[in-house]
Amino acid sequence: MSQDEQNEQKTSVPFISAGGLRRDVWEIFKILLISFVIVVPIRYFIVQPFIVRGSSMEPNFEDQEYLIIDEISYYFRNPERGETVVFRYPRDPRQYFIKRIIGLPGERVEIADGKIKIYNVEKRDGFAIEEPYLVPEGFLTGPAINVQLGKDEFFVLGDNRAASSDSRIWGSLKKDFITGRAIFRAWPLTRFGIVPD
Repeated sequence: MSQDEQNEQKTSVPFISAGGLRRDVWEIFKILLISFVIVVPIRYFIVQPFIVRGSSMEPNFEDQEYLIIDEISYYFRNPERGETVVFRYPRDPRQYFIKRIIGLPGERVEIADGKIKIYNVEKRDGFAIEEPYLVPEGFLTGPAINVQLGKDEFFVLGDNRAASSDSRIWGSLKKDFITGRAIFRAWPLTRFGIVPD
């Protein structure tokens, strides 16, 4: 091999300077830092994943469905009747439940003859709520109870009334326990899309 060929081979070997390596490491660090600054607040303060466990919300929410929970809306407004919320179970805050809001703060909730009636300031004589999400529609709810809610308390029920541990059993739900509302179903793909209220 000639001297020129040897010199050409030596110059074709890639060379990384210490300054170039530092720049590359700094660029990678910046990308990771920016990702962290964007992803962490979204994950912990805006939306959160949630996997449905059990049959208490069937057929509207099936076991093992993967939901996205909106955690920020309730900082700007109160939960509304009919919304599906995820919350920490009052008797064991390490567990998370999913139920539907039926009664709002300050209201009186009465279950009688299988129907739910709400009493509040606007409707002192009460009104029966319509529940089109129940299957079959018009499903009778029991047992008979009468509950007065406090200023920060909600009455929540599972859509599958026959198989749900909810406010009928363990009482009202304080707002502080509510994590957020279900807004999007990511799995299974056959049910992919926005969760209707």
